[in-house]
Amino acid sequence: MIDNNLITTSTSLEGYRVIRQLGVVRGITVRSRSILGNIAGGLQSVFGGELSVYVELCEKAREEAYHRMIMHAGERGANAIIAMRYDANDVGETITEVLAYGTAVEVERI
Repeated sequence: MIDNNLITTSTSLEGYRVIRQLGVVRGITVRSRSILGNIAGGLQSVFGGELSVYVELCEKAREEAYHRMIMHAGERGANAIIAMRYDANDVGETITEVLAYGTAVEVERI
């Protein structure tokens, strides 16, 4: 299992040396908002402020994609991930794809 402290958006890890690159890894999820979620979000938008229904949906989607990326890296034998990023796209009117990706690497402490 990869330690969350060894996942970074940087191209290097302070105190570690990359000894082997294992390729790009990714985790993807596709989520849709329910009718009730859309109604609740619509009501929240009338009053302004944070749309907590959508924040929760986005957080769950990112977390799921993140954990799938970690699993993919583990399957490759990685103990760290560098250059980690998120991407999101609308697949349909109420369907969103979230992708977490990065470079799986094997590192050793310097």
